[in-house]
Amino acid sequence: MTNAEIISSGNACLGIEFGSTRIKAVLINDKFEPIANGSFTWENSLIDGIWTYNIEEIHKGLQTCYADLKKDVKEKYNVTLSSFKCAGISAMMHGYLAFDKDDNLLVPFRTWRNTITGPASELLSTLFNFPVPERWSVSHFYQAILNNEEHVSKIANVYTLAAYIHYKLTGEKVIGVGDASGMFPVEFSADKKSCDYKKDFVSKFEALESVKKFGFKIKDIFPKVLMAGENAGKLTEDGAKFLDPEGDLKAGILMCPPEGDAGTGMVATNSVEAQTGNISAGTSVFSMVVLKKDLKKAYPGIIDIVTTPDGYPVAMVHCNNCTGEHNYWMNFFKEIVDTMCGSENSPKIGEFYDKLIMKSLEADEDCGNLLAYNYLSGETITGFNSGRPLFVRGENAQFNIANFMRVQMFSSLGALRVGMDILYDDEKVPVKSMTGAGGYFKTEAGLKYMACAMKTPVSAMETAGEGGPWGMAILAAYATDAQKKSLSDYLNQNVFAECKKETSQPDEKISKSFEVFYERYKKGLAVEKAAVESL
Repeated sequence: MTNAEIISSGNACLGIEFGSTRIKAVLINDKFEPIANGSFTWENSLIDGIWTYNIEEIHKGLQTCYADLKKDVKEKYNVTLSSFKCAGISAMMHGYLAFDKDDNLLVPFRTWRNTITGPASELLSTLFNFPVPERWSVSHFYQAILNNEEHVSKIANVYTLAAYIHYKLTGEKVIGVGDASGMFPVEFSADKKSCDYKKDFVSKFEALESVKKFGFKIKDIFPKVLMAGENAGKLTEDGAKFLDPEGDLKAGILMCPPEGDAGTGMVATNSVEAQTGNISAGTSVFSMVVLKKDLKKAYPGIIDIVTTPDGYPVAMVHCNNCTGEHNYWMNFFKEIVDTMCGSENSPKIGEFYDKLIMKSLEADEDCGNLLAYNYLSGETITGFNSGRPLFVRGENAQFNIANFMRVQMFSSLGALRVGMDILYDDEKVPVKSMTGAGGYFKTEAGLKYMACAMKTPVSAMETAGEGGPWGMAILAAYATDAQKKSLSDYLNQNVFAECKKETSQPDEKISKSFEVFYERYKKGLAVEKAAVESL
């Protein structure tokens, strides 16, 4: 069938992902090729000390993104989009969306970016002897309890963003295991055919006096955990009208379990087998390594334990900041060029990014004695609850574009390297392959820098630019697969069998440059600390 016939017959699969800066939709055909796209650009807001997205903008963003997808389908294929074979929702993980019994939002959405749950995170990590990061949903939930916040007594449900949107579309209070593992620690059943929240941890949490007085039960408050491939309900009439207010979308479409962006990143990079890993680098950056055995010890605040979408343990190094500050500088430079040359004569933003980033390959080994911190928000790995973006240069600095751009690219990876040093050097975790996805990998320079910073070969697939929504669409396709293969076999045999990829080995000269930067980065954290305390 042609792509038009696949779409018109309802045999395409849809993935929608709520990223930090864009909501993106991808429609794929039976060969897993993206055949239509939609998007909506947005940005979080810092309101009363809380990083958040307004609930109305969440709704509007989803509908605008879907409308953009419909428009793309109409323009490309002259087909009105009305049905799919299966669809799935993914989103930035963790955070806190609390609702009462009538589905009223009790407090503004608290995103993963917030570092306001330190006491809860520390207490729970000690209670479980298991790392419970500040951004996890249970940390937000417990911190609200510890704070004696007025809304706590009214809580009926707590969701991640993906689980909330899935509930709006289906009426089902469920969540994919990968996303669930960022709410509360999870475990396999005895037969390894299902996953749930860790029973002994649940018992310990519910026995806490501050929790017990409300009578909270995790199984009632948090959504039910599902594995990749399971039926997660169907699009309801109300859900169809919510997603497509124009009324063309039909109800009854199969929905797969909603997932987090970490899980969709693993799928999009074919990194769900033991000893494989992936790095997602965009507004935030995180690395994931699928473990063959448990780590020797816990590293709260540095290494998290989450899971693949089919429930296998993953060591995750998550950093709140990556290219966000870099993007502000790029937009600033672009504004200068537009002002001088006129926007009609200046290069398009994509070309602008590519040329400046590639210029960084000409930088001096010491980056011209420049230093930058990309801390738009706090960075738990390096001990910061709040951030201050900084650019610092020595007295005799070689201040030019090549050095400036390289130090910005290196800064995006500084905190990540801190976590990876523990994983590789202390835990001796074996990794067969690392694959990158996200905006950081759109240029050759980005791939080279990541390989050098991670001290290991890093690959970028030809599909790397498709990212999370494409990974979500694949999970939707997997949910309709009658052969019931394991997720790993499905990806290897069905999706990536003929996929091309580019691999970058660590370059000796660039590796030395990163090590010089990295030593300066660690020493300069005192400067960042002073900025946080002073500004």
